[in-house]
Amino acid sequence: MSDFSDQLLTDVRRRSKVSRFRPVVFVLIPLAAILFQVYVPLFLQYLSYLEMPLLVTVYFALMRRSPLVGIFIGASIGLAQDSLSHQPIGMFGIVKTLVGYFAASVSLRFDVDNPLVRLILAFFFFFFHQFFYWVLERALLAQQWDFDIHQTLIVGALNAAVALPLFHLLDRLKETAS
Repeated sequence: MSDFSDQLLTDVRRRSKVSRFRPVVFVLIPLAAILFQVYVPLFLQYLSYLEMPLLVTVYFALMRRSPLVGIFIGASIGLAQDSLSHQPIGMFGIVKTLVGYFAASVSLRFDVDNPLVRLILAFFFFFFHQFFYWVLERALLAQQWDFDIHQTLIVGALNAAVALPLFHLLDRLKETAS
């Protein structure tokens, strides 16, 4: 293995610890992301491609480094998004629960403070989110929604590009160790 891959994979627990946030951050940031998702595209249509609740879910699940906490983060953000959207209740809840669990599980193996890893994970989890949403619509709702892989890859790259500065801003909200 190369030195770079050794840095990403070896003993992540020794180098990184669970990030702590104030409880108000866990409420206000996801709420702001959901409200952004619901209301901003009404005024600026081209911002409808940004999946801010997903990026916030990925960030908090990665930083907490606990699959159980990732499940609760994903479920709460997904269900709150369901309640404000015109989608059937539970669709975003199920998909974001899966994203929260897998993002938290990945954070146990990789150094998620590395910007390259964050970029790749944001892209991967956007694709994962879109794919499982498509699967659920076909399986649970019997709707024939086309999964356009080219558009999903492009929008995934856009979301990953937005994720880097967003994650950097959210890093500033971490509580300092005392």
